[in-house]
Amino acid sequence: MRKAHPVNALKKLGIGLAFGAATIMSMPTSALACTQMYMGKNLTADGNTYYGRAEDYDKRYLKHFGIEDSHAPGFTYSSDESGFAYTSNKTTYRYSYVRDHPSQWDDRWDAYSEAGINEKGVSCSATLSTSMNADVKAVDPLTDGLGEYNYASVILGESATAREGVKLIGSLIDEQGVCSNDQIVIADSNETWLFAALSGHQWIAMKLADDVASLNPNIGSLNYDVDLNDAENCLHSEGIQTMPVEKGFAKYTDGKFDVAKTYGEGLDESGRHQWTRYVQGRDYFMNPLIKDKDYTIVKDKNGTGASVSEIQPLFFKPGKSGWSTFELIRAFGNRGENVPGLNANTDGAYAIGTERNTEVNLFQIRRGLDPQVATIQWEMLSRAAYSVAIPLYSALITEVSPYFSDQTVSFEHCEETDIVNNEEPENSINYVLMDISSLCFENPDTLGISVRAYLDALQNELIEQNKEVDVAMLAETTTEGRTALANKAGNAATENTYVKCKALLQEMRAYLKAGDFSKPFTPSDLNTETRGLKQSITYAKDALATEAPEKPEQPGTPEQPGTPEQPGTPEQPGTPEQPTTPEKPTKPSTSTTVTTNKKNTKGNLPTTGDRFDGRVVAAFAAAGVVVISAGGYALYRRNKE
Repeated sequence: MRKAHPVNALKKLGIGLAFGAATIMSMPTSALACTQMYMGKNLTADGNTYYGRAEDYDKRYLKHFGIEDSHAPGFTYSSDESGFAYTSNKTTYRYSYVRDHPSQWDDRWDAYSEAGINEKGVSCSATLSTSMNADVKAVDPLTDGLGEYNYASVILGESATAREGVKLIGSLIDEQGVCSNDQIVIADSNETWLFAALSGHQWIAMKLADDVASLNPNIGSLNYDVDLNDAENCLHSEGIQTMPVEKGFAKYTDGKFDVAKTYGEGLDESGRHQWTRYVQGRDYFMNPLIKDKDYTIVKDKNGTGASVSEIQPLFFKPGKSGWSTFELIRAFGNRGENVPGLNANTDGAYAIGTERNTEVNLFQIRRGLDPQVATIQWEMLSRAAYSVAIPLYSALITEVSPYFSDQTVSFEHCEETDIVNNEEPENSINYVLMDISSLCFENPDTLGISVRAYLDALQNELIEQNKEVDVAMLAETTTEGRTALANKAGNAATENTYVKCKALLQEMRAYLKAGDFSKPFTPSDLNTETRGLKQSITYAKDALATEAPEKPEQPGTPEQPGTPEQPGTPEQPGTPEQPTTPEKPTKPSTSTTVTTNKKNTKGNLPTTGDRFDGRVVAAFAAAGVVVISAGGYALYRRNKE
């Protein structure tokens, strides 16, 4: 969940840090919107562990996949959301990341690494925003320390194992505190940990079991039973229990200290959209809550949502085992279709697969394998309801497909409203998936059904062909050979996905331009009988080829009927001129202010041009609105739904 960088914003407004922090921490929590999932290996068809997260922020928001290179000792991690700083005393590890556009973070290139794998095979998905209760806030408020801007970078840049990553960020919270309440998943080839920043200086991390599932839509009080004395399976801050006991707000269940109840928000403090997604997710995983017993549907001026009768568990048993990769990818696109009254398509409810998804990651971990090849990152850079997850061996890759537009691409297309007539920058799968999704959400009946069927067919081919690539990857014994194959496979998977999705988008545009909606849209490459692709992708063939890969064949766009002259589009209000992206300065060995992403280049491909949710303050400034009162500045740290 994207949050503010309040310190930077307040500095711009000329407000003192201490005053600003006190003001922000006193504000109520708005509705939050990200969803984190976990499925233990005993419950999956392939015996692999899966975890991941959908980030929600805005309908059109650009994300970037890239590689952060290793740095010499003395490299400093710093933040644009707080005063956090940490200097490494060793050579950092190379890692993959999913980051924001620099224009959204004061032209910094290192913001919010979010999801990735480092060269040691440590993976991380960050963050899921949560909240603490008023009792905790009063005695251990949030600080100017570590936050989501830096979690993933520090963990992946510094940690050789998941446990090492847990201990590192725990020690940093001990020393500097945190500027936000969050949950993070950190894993390697042997262990998966759920880390929770409970309050300003208190934290807990639990090693996740192989026989449970977990679903969390930003709820800090989902209950769990943990043994604080079991150092093998639970790590935590020193004062996690003694502090609330001494301050008089410790809570117990059946006589045992209850961490979630002590630190988490109350039942009435979690928003209806959070509980809506929880109900939808439990239904998807076949362990549903019972309507009018476990939850009720609430409708008022704020929309449709769910209210539960009691706090629900963080971990549960799904109604079946044998969950497939495809099912777990599609779990993030779940819109409550099978939940009467909470179907986002018909009832106006919020959803896990919301229009506000900006990025979705799912990590597939094969326990016991060499860390270099144990984890596959399935990455979607747009909304899960109408997107495709691309398989990447992120622990090994040293270069990024030029079809992933890098952080130099213009952010302006995010503001585009006429997607039919105004195409995205060339060779940008980021924008292609965004535009497909936007058109489907705007035309769910005429476009959405068949497009989803087509994307499902494409997703299944990527999954099946990746199995063939994986056989070759596991047979390779050298780091050099694995890296070469990982780079080649990543390029092939991304290019095949781009070619198919770009052709699909062009057909969608042609259909809308023609203006004949008497028949729903059908992609020319979709076999409506088999629900598969007419022309298979060549991902595995390209990845394993010893010669230059074939260019994937694009399905032909059928000849379109004459398009009637369109009425003139009303002149749009001028889009504020975007600042020219400054030339990236040479990255000093002791600063993280600029990330060069040297490997993520366009090569010989044609190129174009060329949070507060931290941007609330910027939006206020742009609108000329600054609200000042004797009580302080009413600044929310999270985006309202």
